[in-house]
Formats: sequence, structure tokens, C-alpha cells
Amino acid sequence: MVTKIVSSAAERKMLSDAGYADPAIDYYIEKKYMGHIENADQVSENIGSCGDTMKIYLKIDDRTIIKDVRYEITGCAGAISAAMAAVDLIKGKTIDEALKINDGDVFKILENIPEKKHHCIQLAVKTMHKGILDYKDKKSL
Repeated sequence: MVTKIVSSAAERKMLSDAGYADPAIDYYIEKKYMGHIENADQVSENIGSCGDTMKIYLKIDDRTIIKDVRYEITGCAGAISAAMAAVDLIKGKTIDEALKINDGDVFKILENIPEKKHHCIQLAVKTMHKGILDYKDKKSL
């Protein structure tokens, strides 16, 4: 258990030195919305310009309220923290409210990530929007 604490402290320092703010670091370390949802109402995937891959799982109540969201991510700390922050912004919202979330909203929650990682925020938001739009398209058939 000591190794985990030391590892977490070392990760925290390394990320801080790289330009990540504490909220972004917390999202990365905690990864509270990583994983999948059994019987998700929608699963969509997106690949970023850097090669990072995100898969989003959506559980939606009454065809309108986002009850649960999970991401599976193959990517860097920026991608993971951005996706985790995006979940906090949309969970409990209607799908139409969630579609109004933009890159700036996610950046405000993270407070700061290195400039060269801003594309990670775009990927998280695009993946979230893609999942919601795919769900809306599927339900309108």
C-alpha cells in the first residue's frame, strides 16, 4: 500500500510540474468514471488526431436524462482528466443540455492542462457529443 501512496504522490508532482492544475490531476488519479456500463443505451467510439481512443457508454432514463456515463480511454493524462470532467458536467442533465457543453466548460473545471494537451479536451467533448447524437439518431428510427 505504501507503493501506491508514493506512486500517487510522484504522479501528482510530475503532472503538476508538467502544467496540470490540481483538479485535472485529481480527475486523472481518481479515474472515477473509467470503465464500461453493462447494457448501456449507447456505446460510441472516437479517435483523436494524436491517436488517443475514447469509448463512451451512456445510460439514459426516459430517453432524455443522462443517468450514468463511463469512458474507456487509451490515452494520456490529458485525455483521461478531460473525459472524467466531461462526465461531471453531463451526468444528471438532459441530452439536449449535455449537447451544449463545450471545450471551454471542461477547461474551466480542469483549471489548467498543458497547452499541447488542449486537443484532449476537444476529443472528450467530441466523443461525448458523438455518443449523444448516435443515441438520438438510433431513437428516432
